[in-house]
Amino acid sequence: MYPATRGVVLNTILRFIARHLRGFFAPLAAFITVGMVVAAVALGIFAGIAEGVEEGVTQKFDEAVLHWFQTSRTAFLDDAMLEITALGAGLVLVVIVLIASVFLWQTQHKWSAYLLLLATVGGKLLNTILKAAYARPRPSIVESLTETHSASFPSGHAMSSMVVYGSVAYLVGRLEPSKRLKYTTWAVAAIVILAIGASRMYLGVHYPSDVVAGFIAGLAWVGFLVATMRALQFFSGRRPETHSEERDLHEDTT
Repeated sequence: MYPATRGVVLNTILRFIARHLRGFFAPLAAFITVGMVVAAVALGIFAGIAEGVEEGVTQKFDEAVLHWFQTSRTAFLDDAMLEITALGAGLVLVVIVLIASVFLWQTQHKWSAYLLLLATVGGKLLNTILKAAYARPRPSIVESLTETHSASFPSGHAMSSMVVYGSVAYLVGRLEPSKRLKYTTWAVAAIVILAIGASRMYLGVHYPSDVVAGFIAGLAWVGFLVATMRALQFFSGRRPETHSEERDLHEDTT
């Protein structure tokens, strides 16, 4: 579905809710509920991938990709990939979220800060639950170049990087004064996210299916965040004090 089409569908749902519910919090809660249903559908797609993994459908492809990465290893790339994968580590992501949250709070975008923190904590919790549910062992067909202590599916680095860098890129990008800067912010975030995913395969600690599943789960969560932000924009006129907590909600930032 193209962005313009998604925007039409989203606005149609928002207008429907606006016609049937009064106030600020009731319609916002209703839209968030709709968002949760959409997220559940996305997780259904994730479950389809997971089923393929459990039945061994992806195993041959997974192993072929890891063998290819192994044959491409060099001392320089080993060091580079270790540095890149660190960008998706817990401590680094926490620092990024805290800095971004402080920036958003100080620039009177408090709802954005709330949503960023919620997305980060919720994404981490969801990944922990999914790992425990599937308990896929880490790859053993190639030598791993870094230590791991959790299950393999879905990739925590891939999912967390999608959630954090994707959320920050959207929330900060919408404040950029020009579309060029906005798109540049999103492009940089996309490159970082993809590089982190590639590093996990290069280092031999995740199968490609782990990384793809992590991206999908993270994207579903970020999509829920973006939809909530749009709902805040749409219904902010019903709660004037919201404008003092979240500047520019009245502007069209699509």
